[in-house]
Formats: sequence, structure tokens, C-alpha cells
Amino acid sequence: MYAIIDLETTGGKFNEEGITEVAIYKFDGHEIVDQFISLVNPERPIQPFVVNLTGITEKMVKTAPKFYEVAKRIVEITADCVFIAHNTSFDYRVLRTEFKRLGFDYVRETLCTVELSKNLIPDMPSYSLGKLCKSLGIPMSDRHRASGDALATVQLFKLLQSKDIGKEITKSSIKMILDSEKVVSNKILGFIENTPTTSGVFYIHDANGTILYMGKSRNIKKGINQLFLRTSKKIKSLQDQAFSISHEETGNELFAQLIFDMAFKKHKPRFNTHRRKNMETVVFNTDNMVVVDRGRKTGEKSFLLVEDNNVLGIGYSSLEQQLQNIPLLKTLITKTGNDLVTRYAVKKYLEKGKIERIIRY
Repeated sequence: MYAIIDLETTGGKFNEEGITEVAIYKFDGHEIVDQFISLVNPERPIQPFVVNLTGITEKMVKTAPKFYEVAKRIVEITADCVFIAHNTSFDYRVLRTEFKRLGFDYVRETLCTVELSKNLIPDMPSYSLGKLCKSLGIPMSDRHRASGDALATVQLFKLLQSKDIGKEITKSSIKMILDSEKVVSNKILGFIENTPTTSGVFYIHDANGTILYMGKSRNIKKGINQLFLRTSKKIKSLQDQAFSISHEETGNELFAQLIFDMAFKKHKPRFNTHRRKNMETVVFNTDNMVVVDRGRKTGEKSFLLVEDNNVLGIGYSSLEQQLQNIPLLKTLITKTGNDLVTRYAVKKYLEKGKIERIIRY
């Protein structure tokens, strides 16, 4: 579970800033499950340049709750969560400082979307939240207000998750749970009820975050259930070593196959068996195209780029105009590779005629 946070402050001397606005979105890795948004009376002046930047005036916060009045809610909504912000070192420091003034030691494990972006989306011209979101086609509203910036960070984090084939985010989260000495049941079946019934890929991890087994299914919950209905020694051993399950909803079978293949090549889980099929050389013999299909939720589309007879990668978009913007799509994609396995999977899926449409360019 993640708490994605943005704070607006008064500005001023280091560690003397006060909070003027807070927005927290509790995110389960797939959707927002809770939220808290409030102006805060900082009980100190707001620097003029900050007023110009955020639009938050001293008059606006005069009748807002003071920090001690919202502190309990902040503790509750972020409990058992990884603290995420765009430049976490700032937001986490300011929040800890406010709690110290109340005599409370606020401690959470943290992830920073600036650092994650630099690792997963290298060579961007800027990693400031506004410029990065513009480059990636992530819509923003209420820039420099806590709710708008936090919502943009949620969307950015979703994109980073889709690009995290190495599962570094999952590994970090699991490591954080271990470091905090929480007792988590080693029996994987307890996690099955939290998995969706949609198409996607699932991963079974050990206590270090290493992927022991991965599978794909048109129904993730059903796929996991079927796996653990087996009674072989191998599956019993997998159950004993399993610590957690993570999953990726893909929206359609093709993306489930491609994401599975990418992750399998990277991780080579030791409980998987891999049978390589006989595949002929694949030539698409077509114009450059965007293959558009179902997304993971209503209003979202998946897209796959084929250019110069090569598969470039896959991605998701909630905006129709983005699907016509090829340079932007090339920024949003997760590269699949263009090996024979990938090309064969794309060719066979196209032959089934299940896709929604093709945009040629």
C-alpha cells in the first residue's frame, strides 16, 4: 500500500517552513482507495513568492485547521504505507518536522518518483513534476496545489509501475515490510482474495522480493487458484517459500503475453518451466501502425507500436489525441524488444482479429 503525498508550504528558512496544504492519496498499486485533502493554518507568514506560485493566501488559511488538528488523520491514512512524493526528501522532511513540533516521531518508509523516473525513464529533458508530466502526456490541473500535484504523481507512479519490468518497486516495498519487522503470513492463499478477475500477469515472491514463479491468465484470480490446486512437490515447495503475490492487469491477452515474456527473460523464475515453441520468421509486411485495443479500465486504451516492420513497445493512454501523437507514444511505451518470440505473439494475435482498431502512419 502506498501513500502518495504532496505538501504546499509557507517557504522560509530550512526546517522553519509551515504546511499550508496537504493532499494524500492512498493507493493500493492499482487504484486510489482513500484520500485526505485540506488547507492547513501554518500559524506563520506565507512568503510572497509562494503566494504567487500557489495562489494560497494567508486569508485562505486563516480559518483552516491547524496542523495538530489534522495530524491524527495523516497518521491514520499513511499507516502501513510506503510514503511516496515527487522529491520525497522535501515532503517527508517537512512533515516529520511538523510532527516533531508535536513531540511525535513520524516514521515511514519512502520512495521518490524523481529517482524512480531517472532510473526507469532516462534521458528526459527535465524531471520537475510539471515538465515531466508534460513530456509524458500526463494531464495536470491545479499545478502547485497539493491535490493537483499529488494526483499527477499518482498517474506518474502508475506509469513507472508499468515500466518496472525488473520489479524494483515491488522488491523495495517488500524489503520495507521486512525492515519494519511486521509479521506477515507465509501462506500465499491469503492473498488470492485481493487479486482481480481480469486479464494479466501475476508474480509470486519470496521474502527478499525475488520472483519465484510467474503466470499469465485471462482471469488472474482463477489462474492463481488453479496453480495452487496442483498437488506436486514442486508446487508445495513454492507454497512454503512464497511470501507475497503481486500482479499487473493488462486489459487484453496480447499484453499479458508480451509482459510475461519480457519479465520471464529478465527474471527466469526457478519454479517456472519454459517450453519454446517452433516459430517461423515473422514479417508484418504492413505500414507503420498503432495497434489499439482494450485497456485496463473504462476509458483507457492499450497501444502497441510497429514501425519499419519492428515491434517498438507497448503502453496505455486515456486520451484519444495521444493515440495520434506518435512522438509522444514513443515516450510512453515500455520497450518489448523485437525478438522472434515478441513478433510471433503479435502476429498471432493480429491474425485472431480481436483488436479494436489499427491507426496507420
